[in-house]
Amino acid sequence: MVARSLWRAGAKVAMAATAIGGGAAAASIAASDDPSMALKLCTTVPVRLVRLSFTVATVAFDYEYSLWRFPEGSSEREKVKHEVHLRSARRIQELCFKNGGIYIKLGQHISQLEYLVPQEYVQIMREYMLNRCPVSPYDQVCEVVKRELGETPDKIFSEFNPDPIASASLAQVHVARTHDGQKVAVKVQHTHMTDTAAADHASVALIVNTIYRLFPSVDYSTVIDSVLSPPQELDFLGEARNSEKCLDNFRKLSPHIADYVYAPKVYWNLSTSKLLTMEFMDGAQINDVRAIQRLGIQPSEVAKLVSHTFAEMIYKHGFVHCDPHAANLLVRPLPSGKRSICGKRKPQLVLLDHGLYKVLDSNIRFNYAALWKALIFSDAEAIKENSKKLGAGEDLYALFAGILTMKPWNRVVDPAVDHLVIQGTDDERSELQMYASQYFPQISELLRKLPRVILLMLKTNDCLRAVNNSLLQGSSLETFLIIGKVSSEAVIEAKLAENKSFACWLNVWLDEVMLEARIFTLQLALWLLNLKKTLLW
Repeated sequence: MVARSLWRAGAKVAMAATAIGGGAAAASIAASDDPSMALKLCTTVPVRLVRLSFTVATVAFDYEYSLWRFPEGSSEREKVKHEVHLRSARRIQELCFKNGGIYIKLGQHISQLEYLVPQEYVQIMREYMLNRCPVSPYDQVCEVVKRELGETPDKIFSEFNPDPIASASLAQVHVARTHDGQKVAVKVQHTHMTDTAAADHASVALIVNTIYRLFPSVDYSTVIDSVLSPPQELDFLGEARNSEKCLDNFRKLSPHIADYVYAPKVYWNLSTSKLLTMEFMDGAQINDVRAIQRLGIQPSEVAKLVSHTFAEMIYKHGFVHCDPHAANLLVRPLPSGKRSICGKRKPQLVLLDHGLYKVLDSNIRFNYAALWKALIFSDAEAIKENSKKLGAGEDLYALFAGILTMKPWNRVVDPAVDHLVIQGTDDERSELQMYASQYFPQISELLRKLPRVILLMLKTNDCLRAVNNSLLQGSSLETFLIIGKVSSEAVIEAKLAENKSFACWLNVWLDEVMLEARIFTLQLALWLLNLKKTLLW
């Protein structure tokens, strides 16, 4: 009886998704001027909707039917729940692969949500979503190239490898060579990505909202808001402009690290809104520690560079690359050949996929910088004040701090030098999952309150944490000190820009002296801590 009623609930979700998603699909088909494209949409979109609806209904039924016999908190229930998590994660991963497009982006984002979804989902999505995305057949690639550039790839380029070197949610990348001998990477949008995106967005959003109405304790609507592709991601010319603006910001606003950050050169004459031709980049993927070491580069130096790069973007530039997962970051030796004191080669960070950027206005940038400064230096009152300014409210600031740092409140305000460092042990991961399960309703409430731009900052923070963990097998105090220093500098600069009086200048100067003294003290404590560990070992 219970199983039958739950199956009916899942069926209602499926039917509602099919109906409303079908309405979005019909609108897309009606708006198409190309009869052949309209015909393809008529055949592909309904299949995608049915596939989505069936998967959601199956997952809902599996959870409720498999768990209803076991009492809450029992060891049997936990064992069965683990198995259902794995089955459901694989079903969703298969759905993402079959439907592609924004579904891939959704899977990639789920892989970063350790504070919100079960660990089984995180593991499955990380294993499949970054490097194993499905590819479009070569004839479809030729179709896009001819439509965008007027000729087939073999005419436009002197060489064009039909096998892609990478495939992501919106496009895939092929290696080619121009007629003047330049090796390039050609990013080709998956066929009809623009046309199916509207129907996909409507149907996925409807599924999430319907599940929330049926089961009010399950609210993932904020995930939809923060991850599904906005229109600008489908415009590759906008992506090209973002890459150039990013580098220009480093040259003008952060010249001290500008040489250490790079984005591929754009070939504008071979680029359109659906096809982007860029300089080909050799390098190691950011999470491939062995490849980085083979280049003569220390992974710890890469972790510090990543932290420094994104801290400058977030707190000083206010123009942020919001999709820094491992597949979008490469590492190569600094072209100048500069080396560290130990003789190791200095790294250069290569930023790929500039489709998703966000501009932070001055107030949000200042408050977010002030919040991270407070988190790094364990300032409870400042954490509360700036969390409230960012929308967390009076009662959810501790939870907000926990999501940002992946630490419980008592650790966030701990004055110990390594209070934010995560070693990444199984016990700590289990603790995080316990908190995610225990405080899920409060987390959902917090995410509903935060502005969308802060949700994107959380997504960026999740990606950077995953990168940092892969490089160091945990968090490093040095990377947090970099965040503390850059965020503090941004706060100081904002104060000086607001008030240029001598008294303000003097206060700012004193703040800078105190900051440098505090950073030095923490670095000295870190050195002594490492020395102690070395001697004990």
